Amino acid sequence: MFPGPGEGLSTPAGRPDTRHDTPDRPFAGRIALVTGGTKGIGGGIARRLAALGADVAVTYLRDRATAGKTVDELRGLGVRACARRAFFGDPQGDVPAAVVDWVTAELGPPTLLVSNAGTGVELSLLDTRRSHWDWTVETHARSLLRLVQCAPELRAVLAVSSPGARRVMPHAYGLLAASKAAQESLVRYLAVELAPRCRVNAITPGLVDTEAARSFGRHAELFATARARTPAGRLTHPGDVGAAAAFLLSDEAEMITGQNLVIDGGYSVLM
Repeated sequence: MFPGPGEGLSTPAGRPDTRHDTPDRPFAGRIALVTGGTKGIGGGIARRLAALGADVAVTYLRDRATAGKTVDELRGLGVRACARRAFFGDPQGDVPAAVVDWVTAELGPPTLLVSNAGTGVELSLLDTRRSHWDWTVETHARSLLRLVQCAPELRAVLAVSSPGARRVMPHAYGLLAASKAAQESLVRYLAVELAPRCRVNAITPGLVDTEAARSFGRHAELFATARARTPAGRLTHPGDVGAAAAFLLSDEAEMITGQNLVIDGGYSVLM
């Protein structure tokens, strides 16, 4: 049984944060919202931000048990953390606004946003329906825009994109790719509109061995091909993505905005 739209896994420490930045915890006092942040790429980012001192709110879609374990792990890093179920693919509701209100009530207004929640259908474009389009684009593009609109205290935003936004995986990836391309365009426009108050960037991880990647029917073939041609000699790990994400969200990346950083061990530079 999943919690309803207003239910979540709350932090028992809803107190004002009196900590200060230190060299080893540069995100202390900052509040991060990581959508789809309980496992895989999102989980890697959430853990990295917590390890650097940020209080972290994560959303999940189905797996409440894993969400609870993730919250416990984040709290074990000495920060406040909470989780809530959120389906961002419904064009009729305003889930992003509800999520921002929830984070604000639990931890305070979010100052960092990672738009990572992802979903889609494994179909040829010719076999898709309007409902598939609405669901996919709402999740990846519209939710990014709406989250930013609802969180005026944001100082840094990061969207998690995909190589499919610019390259083709035939017969299965078209809608998700189109929604990611729209997401990347929003990143560039938002970066200009929100400057200098807030920086907006994207990251494009290479093929990462996650539960989501394994849901595609050809994952074993894709993993083997990627390993063989990646100059770094291995697949990208969630921790690799978390480290890059934390840098782009940090003050050290003050002059980086409107950009898309590829994290794939060199895979995409080869012909």
